[in-house]
Amino acid sequence: MNKAEKKHLLIYAHYYIPDVASTGQIVKELAEGMLDTFQITIICVVPSYGGVVEEEYKKQRFYYETIHGVDVIRIRVPEFTKADKVSRVKNIVSYFFGAMHATVKVKNVDYVFSISQPPVLGGLLGVWGKWTKRASFIYNIQDFNPEQILAVNYSRNKLVTNSMMFFDKFSCKQSDLIITVGRDLVETVNQRFQNKKVPKTVMINNWIDEQEIYPLEESHEKIQEFKRRYHLENKFIIMYSGNLGLYYDLENILKVIEQFKPDTKTKEGKEVCFVFVGAGTVQHKLEKYVQEHQMSNVVFIPYQKKEDLIFSLNAADVHWVVNAKGIKGVSCPSKYYGVAAIASPVLGVLEQDTEIRSIIEETQSGLVVEPGDYQKIKSHIQWFIDHAGSKELKEMGKRGREHLVQNLTRNLSIQKYKEEILKL
Repeated sequence: MNKAEKKHLLIYAHYYIPDVASTGQIVKELAEGMLDTFQITIICVVPSYGGVVEEEYKKQRFYYETIHGVDVIRIRVPEFTKADKVSRVKNIVSYFFGAMHATVKVKNVDYVFSISQPPVLGGLLGVWGKWTKRASFIYNIQDFNPEQILAVNYSRNKLVTNSMMFFDKFSCKQSDLIITVGRDLVETVNQRFQNKKVPKTVMINNWIDEQEIYPLEESHEKIQEFKRRYHLENKFIIMYSGNLGLYYDLENILKVIEQFKPDTKTKEGKEVCFVFVGAGTVQHKLEKYVQEHQMSNVVFIPYQKKEDLIFSLNAADVHWVVNAKGIKGVSCPSKYYGVAAIASPVLGVLEQDTEIRSIIEETQSGLVVEPGDYQKIKSHIQWFIDHAGSKELKEMGKRGREHLVQNLTRNLSIQKYKEEILKL
């Protein structure tokens, strides 16, 4: 089927490659994976996930690219600082109105697909696309807002949060299909509508490309290079890899980590090291706390290039997968898929009956604890230290990888997306 014969799918994605946002990576793989079925156009911002816009993207309002067969329209947005709410709002609003304008430039659209980022506005863009293009609207909800904002006390202004709920429910009602990423998130849709006139909703898991991210031997040259670069040789590494943001209770988890002094060692004599790879809103607070409390066994490392992610992930002995209290049914930590892909045991801080906790429990691929139970988090950390290098840890990781390969592959999930869209 040539490009002209395919149905045209327009996707709104706040971030897209080369930005490292997890949703941008998911949309990239989804778009490229559906090119055999659809002609695809992406509307997104210029590369700017870290807040900085390169000079080459400051000269005009729109930029047109084709990346791996996907047509991309990029919108110039103002720079921002993640800790500065005003600058972030200006950035997001600029994307929203720019995307509305860019929609007019796209011709002959059959389907509009919008992801739930930025909060609420992502859904409204989908409605705009549906109305202006007279197309079917698929709303992909990765995170629910205002529920997520309320869960972490980001805002308690009822006028703001009630307005957000009104508009996002409106987007849900206008959708022809809601696709969300966890069993608990499907339940949130039902609760929003009190199980009455609930919009059509299906659950399709997120994924990682298991052929791109997979287990490597510890002796691999690139892993050893990563460890040397950050002075992690001969360490037992407990790693958090991803966004250092508001939704993970990392500040309190760091206080638990503080109880493991820099001279803590495994039975094999390896020093225990807690590694944070990524960036985000609370990064500076975490770094300041570590410095003030002389926690030399805590290391912060910048986001790794996509092609190097396999090496940084494989450098760890255990991986955190965490969410703050109240995130149940609101968000699903996609970092789990990368952790499972490299066959790492999981230290999960996740609420009961959430999608990822359920997978970890069903596969016995790690230890899980309720958010806020800091004493049990401490005991789980100690358990992993006590079992460092054991067959038990390796079997945990192996079970997670096997389940992912059988049930959570990129191809399986993308095929489900294609099937559900074509039903409309």
